[in-house]
Amino acid sequence: MQNSSIQDASATNDVRLDITVLGDEGSTRLDRVLAVRSPALSRSRLKALILAGQVTIARNEAAALPVRDPAYHVAAGDTITIDVPPAIAAEPEGEDIALDIVFEDDDIIVINKPKGLVVHPAAGHETGTLVNALIAHCGATLSGIGGVRRPGIVHRLDKDTTGLMVVAKNDHAHQSLSAQFADHGRTNEMRRGYMAFAWGVPKRQGGTVNAPIDRHPYAREKMAVRDTGREAVTHWDVKQEFLDRHGKPVASLLACQLETGRTHQIRVHLAHIQHPLMGDSVYGPHFKTKSNALGPRSQRALADLGRQALHAYMLTLEHPRTGEIREWISELPADLELLRSHLAATE
Repeated sequence: MQNSSIQDASATNDVRLDITVLGDEGSTRLDRVLAVRSPALSRSRLKALILAGQVTIARNEAAALPVRDPAYHVAAGDTITIDVPPAIAAEPEGEDIALDIVFEDDDIIVINKPKGLVVHPAAGHETGTLVNALIAHCGATLSGIGGVRRPGIVHRLDKDTTGLMVVAKNDHAHQSLSAQFADHGRTNEMRRGYMAFAWGVPKRQGGTVNAPIDRHPYAREKMAVRDTGREAVTHWDVKQEFLDRHGKPVASLLACQLETGRTHQIRVHLAHIQHPLMGDSVYGPHFKTKSNALGPRSQRALADLGRQALHAYMLTLEHPRTGEIREWISELPADLELLRSHLAATE
């Protein structure tokens, strides 16, 4: 970050960020300039700081004054100061949220996550998460395992991705599962399988995407294939091909396995090979017009889906205590099965 510095603002561990506007940020709006110059802070966090009066601007040697308007226009040479108070992570509370439990013993719990359920509390989703449900279900046994905000969590699924997840119920299980997921099946039996409905039909029956993934350079909510990213490997196989109303290939059902665990990995990798997930508004919006080639029932099923067509159908791991290799399979949820049946019938 050019012309910026961070220093302690007070004994309370606030952080002060000083930024000089260069004029090449791509916009003169205060919130957008800050998003470019301080990528460590989310857009929502920056907006909240502006509205709270934590952002001041000095221009032409004048005294710095607080600016509470995110749309305020800055100028090259302005000095912006952001006083960032320490984030206070409230401890999640248990909530009576129904869980689809596939397996449970004293060490682990395997659940079939529905769509729309956020895994752990975060900005904008402080309640109503899987963690809140787990605390209510498991009680004090989750306390301290993996941190206050993510007790027992060793991996996660996107909010609108369905399927199998495992949660640790004690420290021993947490350490074992964390090691297995870090290894990603390279030297152990851990496997994660996904069913993905993708636009188009690959020319081969199977393949591997080996492409590093990093944060998108401009859109903070997205990931992207970038040379600066971390290693990411996805294996895929075509399980079913679907034709449009004119008998031409339009979509396919792919079985994917992860060799790494990057954020949005399957979504990014399939979009990278020009076969984005159906229903993915983030990584596949330019394929939306392809739905016009689908039959009316398929179009309706896709519209009603309202999410990326991705399901974590298989989970294999070594039980932390017994050492037994356990495998669980989850059938397609009703909305994806409906989509599959209509696509298969070209309806």
